[in-house]
Amino acid sequence: MIETQIIAPESIFGQIAEHQHEQVVYCHDHETGLKAIIGIHNTVLGPALGGTRMWHYASDAEALNDVLRLSRGMTYKAAISGLNLGGGKAVIIGDAKTLKTEALLRKFGRFVQNLNGKYITAEDVNMTTKDMEYIRMETKHVAGLPESMGGSGDPSPVTAYGVYMGMKAAAKKAFGSESLAGKRIGVQGTGHVGTYLLEHLQKEGAKLIVTDYYEDRALDAANRFGATAVGLDDIYDQEMDIYSPCALGATLNDDTIPRLKARVVAGCANNQLKVENQHGPELVRRGIVYAPDFLINAGGLINVYSEVTGASRQGALTQTEKIYDFTLQVLAKAEEEGTHPQAAAIRQAKERIASVGRVKSTY
Repeated sequence: MIETQIIAPESIFGQIAEHQHEQVVYCHDHETGLKAIIGIHNTVLGPALGGTRMWHYASDAEALNDVLRLSRGMTYKAAISGLNLGGGKAVIIGDAKTLKTEALLRKFGRFVQNLNGKYITAEDVNMTTKDMEYIRMETKHVAGLPESMGGSGDPSPVTAYGVYMGMKAAAKKAFGSESLAGKRIGVQGTGHVGTYLLEHLQKEGAKLIVTDYYEDRALDAANRFGATAVGLDDIYDQEMDIYSPCALGATLNDDTIPRLKARVVAGCANNQLKVENQHGPELVRRGIVYAPDFLINAGGLINVYSEVTGASRQGALTQTEKIYDFTLQVLAKAEEEGTHPQAAAIRQAKERIASVGRVKSTY
């Protein structure tokens, strides 16, 4: 489920230039086994805020590719949500079940501290609020801390709520009604965010299909939510109205799109389109409504931004609810311009960055 394009070592700066990143930091510590990459894409709107994920990547090149795509997405996510934040992301390379320790996380925190606030980290895949506590021991530039420490807590519920709002908007566009009652929805990924999304969908009466990289987690979710569990690759062949990718990226590609029977794609995952300007238009050609990933999964970022600015959790939820209207606006704009929704959303984000950049042109 990771983007699998391999980058040759001599093309690293080419990749950085292609996505117009400001800075990429490689972090290594022999004693703890830390191998991490921090990608800072754009800081025109403010410091780069984005989570750290830990994953057992097949290669260092794959990890770099992931962090570049993720940090770019965070820039657009902040911009389109009206937040005064830039885009950044970090990846720690390794199996979280065996390599993650207090010492490793604290060492990573030292590298974050050395960036002097240009990058603010938070939790992502295979990271928890407890992990943020360890990182916080070495740097103040961390968000998503437990509420007991004055933080905003786990951002997953707010992320899921935003995706739920975006899914309802996309359903309204595709089916003429925002109701998800009776809709067959396939949720790929039953981690923190996916589980909270399943709660919303179950309450509304959707018929659920689930899958996960970890089979036992999918079976647990199936039992809890009365869903049907299927194999990881089998999810694409299911009879469903909505496909909701909530794991890792690039699951919309040449192999999977022709197999989809869904009329809506709306999920929590980042970088769902393997090649944006190829697979975005392909979904349009097939009559599938796509809710831009960085738009509808922005709730978590909105939540941690509230922590940085001192706003309330309720204020974050209120702002996240607006994702419903934003999604309808972007879908309408894409149709009006004859483009695909991801392209329309990116253009809107870039327009805000450019306009604010002109404001900041005077020191």
